[in-house]
Amino acid sequence: MAPIPDHPLRYATVNELHARPFPSLDVPSTAVYVAIKEPVQAANRDRSLDLAHLLALLDRHGSVHPQPGATHFSGPLGRAEVKWESHTEFVTYTAFSKGVSRRPFDPVEAEVLPEDWLATAPGKRLTSVLVRVERMLDSEDEMLARLDEWFVPESLAVARVVDGAALIAGDFRIDQAGHMRFAVFVKDGTGPRRVGRIVQRLCEIETYRAMSMLGLMRARDLSSRLNTLDPKLSALVSGLDSAEPSPEAALHELLTISAELESLAVQFSFRFGATAAYEAIVNQRIEVLREARIQGRQTFGEFMMRRYDPAMRTVKSAEGRLQGMAERAQRAAELLRTRVDVERSAQNQKLLESMDKRADLQLRLQRTVEGLSVVAISYYAVNLAAYLVEPLAHGLHLTHGALMAILTPIVVLGVWAMVRRIRNHLD
Repeated sequence: MAPIPDHPLRYATVNELHARPFPSLDVPSTAVYVAIKEPVQAANRDRSLDLAHLLALLDRHGSVHPQPGATHFSGPLGRAEVKWESHTEFVTYTAFSKGVSRRPFDPVEAEVLPEDWLATAPGKRLTSVLVRVERMLDSEDEMLARLDEWFVPESLAVARVVDGAALIAGDFRIDQAGHMRFAVFVKDGTGPRRVGRIVQRLCEIETYRAMSMLGLMRARDLSSRLNTLDPKLSALVSGLDSAEPSPEAALHELLTISAELESLAVQFSFRFGATAAYEAIVNQRIEVLREARIQGRQTFGEFMMRRYDPAMRTVKSAEGRLQGMAERAQRAAELLRTRVDVERSAQNQKLLESMDKRADLQLRLQRTVEGLSVVAISYYAVNLAAYLVEPLAHGLHLTHGALMAILTPIVVLGVWAMVRRIRNHLD
């Protein structure tokens, strides 16, 4: 029996599940993370430029190249390990190095990804992160004291994660070197892959937070444009029952507003949809960390609830407002069309009444003309008949006047009967 053939995408779909494995990190170690986004729509993004930029970095260290058309890669980069991932809208580079600098979050650590190389990237820097991974200290107070020294206390979020396997902290602020910083204190006995998952999730939280916040900027732009259209739409809806402006003029203006609203929906729908997806990823990444509070400090989840969630609600509010205005414009257009149809029906009714009156007038005129035509035809018919029977009249000794008197009623009656018969036949 011949083996059953595989679907052509069977292996591709399975391999996609294992395409982006978590890194394996020893303690202590340092992670440098950069996300780059092209200022274009995802559909217009040239991924070959991202791959060429990666190859330029690998060639500096004589490292192996990824497969043509690859969307992810992991390999050596000098003394570090680099991980490259190409996503729908952005591309990320993560360099992992063993050990930590004596000075916490030293900008020199970021030089593993050279500045001149980053300057040639096909896009703009979306975010850059320094992650410092150390062994967990025995004293919790000492760790918190270090964190208060490294970060801004007012913005500091700190929590134990993954059932106490590590302590993570960060203030979500950009330092003077242009990097966001996170600290990870790892409990003894924690496996390298678990450490790698924690660091990877911190980088993903920051990346997807930054991507979703792009929706907030677009929502503010949309709100300003809706603030201009909303009074016009409200005025049109309020004046639906007034005589001015005319329904045709109001409908034309309303269609103009509806077209602009549809254009805005096309422009902003992708960003709002992406923002919702990124928000879900941020919340999911925080949830899987399984945070536990430390000495009353705010956790990452609480930080996001206070400062991130309002921004996402603003995006949803702008999206809902756009959809609501589009629906209002559609309902108003339907009402205006109904009003126009009713008025046109009334005009048509008046036109039909006027046509009936003109038809009745024409009928009366036709009857009048028929009467006159009987007289005219009879006049000529009597004369013809007189010429025809005048020889007989001489034999009967009838004068010309008597003959005309006899013929006139007979001819008129005959002509009238003939005209009536023709009209009945036509009717």
